[in-house]
Amino acid sequence: MPLVVTDAIILHAADYLESSRLLRLATREFGVLSVVARGARSSRKRFGPAVGLFAIGQAQLDMRPGRDMHTLTGFDVANAQAALATDLTRFSAASALAESAMRVVHDESAPAVYAVLLDAFGALGSAGGDTVIPTALGAFWRLVREVGFAPVLDDCAECHEPLPPDLDVTFSHSAGGVLCPRCARRASGGRRLPASARAAITGWLQETQPTLSRSEGRAHQRLLREFLGQHLTDGRPLRAFADWEAGTFEPVEG
Repeated sequence: MPLVVTDAIILHAADYLESSRLLRLATREFGVLSVVARGARSSRKRFGPAVGLFAIGQAQLDMRPGRDMHTLTGFDVANAQAALATDLTRFSAASALAESAMRVVHDESAPAVYAVLLDAFGALGSAGGDTVIPTALGAFWRLVREVGFAPVLDDCAECHEPLPPDLDVTFSHSAGGVLCPRCARRASGGRRLPASARAAITGWLQETQPTLSRSEGRAHQRLLREFLGQHLTDGRPLRAFADWEAGTFEPVEG
């Protein structure tokens, strides 16, 4: 494949050897890719001054069939996303989202996923105070939707009986959504989901932004973490997500 140019977001960055960097990119046309930027730590001409975490721009890639690692030959930064680095709460939420995207998105065309991430990082950059967690939660649920495992919320995930919107229900991670009272009695595990929490998740999936108390936000983080864990089968923990949830984030290199 010849040199290609694609819109990209840097999800992860780490130093490599004396002058290079290893990056994970979310791209519009090719999904999530691993690339090496040779000389990135010494050449601002090719890679700009801000090829760091969450930078948005156009990537020039030398992509060779059959390779897991491609070569980044240039990156024109359009937005360095500096606002994410000025607030630890925003930065930790963005890191958790990037980590999850790298685990559920592969090297295949995913323009809708790219659009979700692009909007999410922009929204997180302008979020503040108690709006950071709801903003991030909405981005997570839309990411879940675009990779194909959005939860069932309006009908029972087992018997498909319609459920009134004002009904408190059981959320079953293994079933992939909510259960009616009859199916919930037969199910093992599950978590009680108040009607207001179900409405919040529905709102996020429909691009609206609910208002949450701090305790509600923490409960939603826990539910989301459990749901993601059900769909990630490699057994590796989501470390950045755990730090975001606990509020004890340690910045990663990059």
